[in-house]
Amino acid sequence: MESTLNFENYPQQPHGGKLVNQVVPEHLRAAEIERARSLPSIRVDLEAIITIEMIATGVLSPNKGFMKKEDYLSVLQDGRLSNGTIWPVPLSFAPIGDRNAEIISKLNVGDQVALTDSAGEPVAILDIEDIFAYDKAHRAEKLFGTSDRNHPGVDSIYRRMGETSLGGTLHLLNRVDWGPFEKLRREPKDTWHLFYEELNFRSVAGFITGANPLHRGHEYIHRNALEEVDGLFLQPLVEMAKREYVRHEYRMLAYRNVLDTYYPKDRSILSPLRVTYIFAGPRETVLHALIMKNYGCTHALIGRDHAGIGDYYDKYASHNIFDQFTPAELGIDVRLFHEVFYCTRCASHASTQTCSHNERFRLNISGTGIREMLRHGILPPKEVVRPESALAGIQGVQPKGVDENFMGTLPVSKVIQSMYPFYTKYTRLGGTLRPQPLDPSTLTVRDLEVATADAREHATTIFDEVYREYSDLLDHNRSLQPTWLYDTRAALKSLQTRLINDLAEKPKQAPHTASDEFMYQDRAEVERELEVAKRLLQEIPKSVCPESMAKRTWNVLPYQRYRGADKE
Repeated sequence: MESTLNFENYPQQPHGGKLVNQVVPEHLRAAEIERARSLPSIRVDLEAIITIEMIATGVLSPNKGFMKKEDYLSVLQDGRLSNGTIWPVPLSFAPIGDRNAEIISKLNVGDQVALTDSAGEPVAILDIEDIFAYDKAHRAEKLFGTSDRNHPGVDSIYRRMGETSLGGTLHLLNRVDWGPFEKLRREPKDTWHLFYEELNFRSVAGFITGANPLHRGHEYIHRNALEEVDGLFLQPLVEMAKREYVRHEYRMLAYRNVLDTYYPKDRSILSPLRVTYIFAGPRETVLHALIMKNYGCTHALIGRDHAGIGDYYDKYASHNIFDQFTPAELGIDVRLFHEVFYCTRCASHASTQTCSHNERFRLNISGTGIREMLRHGILPPKEVVRPESALAGIQGVQPKGVDENFMGTLPVSKVIQSMYPFYTKYTRLGGTLRPQPLDPSTLTVRDLEVATADAREHATTIFDEVYREYSDLLDHNRSLQPTWLYDTRAALKSLQTRLINDLAEKPKQAPHTASDEFMYQDRAEVERELEVAKRLLQEIPKSVCPESMAKRTWNVLPYQRYRGADKE
């Protein structure tokens, strides 16, 4: 298929100008595998095998292999290869284990080494072009901005990496089987052909997502993009980042369920992405943008906390990092989206860029909060997650369920605050301020249930009721208005008027000073009582009668003239 790719005719180019292909041709593969068996071998794990495959198939172009020291240090320091090309994360190969260390100690620049899987089968051949030691603490600080071992990326350096790094060109012999995703596998050569040869797109927006099933925040971003690009390329990551995420099989199913019903089928392409998590926050965001570029995308869609991890990075660090690069050198149109929520007053999904209402009316769309709700066995509001997506997500979340104390992986308070920002401050969704805000530390599962029930019940009714007030006042065609409402208002006025007539007799009889304040009312109190009753009567909504409506029609013109007649 590669021979049919005509990059000079495409609206996009691979990063670095050429799509890397380090896959050994099929007609040479058997012989190269046999030759690999005679070479010194280094055992590699699945995570390394996935990276090898990504490099060899062009996902990580322009890299043809693992980095030599010059590129490695340049990337850590400046986020660029030594030739100035943007590249945010080092592609290192520092095998761990005593056996591997023994093999490495005997290697020299110019040698070749076979990289084998857990069964001892050759996966790739590496041309040794550099052998160098590196500083793990320096790597952690530059790549992650911290040396804290609680950071999963930092921990991975010390847990999974050896002391010596090998740099050089790779030659892929065997692709790893993707299991349930094998039939959905697409390599860059496939997507370039699909976008620009088969579908004749002139623009494609890429979207990479990780831990969560498809939610309405994602959908908001996708629909905005589809208004201006030809195609949408959705790539859920199919490697587990942390065990408390939703398993990848179910995330893919969530996407398929929603796309089948709600997305334009001829413009929405779903394809798994098997790239391991690095947990590098903003640097990883740049990496994902370049991966989208190498798959042929002209646009990259980036959410607020893309590739975020805990509180290690600023709220908009994954946005701000793109200020370091010019659009020309980045080579892909990056579209940055702020945090998406559902505003019950607007009756639509929005962000702080498009909505002026505060958290009193908001349902937040938090991936972490969604996962915890699923873990508690609670279906999130439809404004947050479509039920088609939740169907898969609630089955795929792990760990499933809660412990004997009804606790999940996060305190319930954090779940409530992340999903329902109104709850601790306001009496209800869209309600008034509480006299005293709730103490988050006291929140329980019952509070989560109450907040969810409130959201389900009132998320759509708030704007409905606002609209109803306008329609009641403005409908000249009264047949659309409920007659029972006006009957009720008329009854209210009649009953209240009767009460006022009775109360109007009391001031005549009431003394200026009551002989017993607990038994009798003085005249001042009776007068206040009457005044309140009259005020209530005034506040009962009016029923608009046909006569009053007729008087509002002030601008009737002779319709015969609009129909073409010269006179009435």
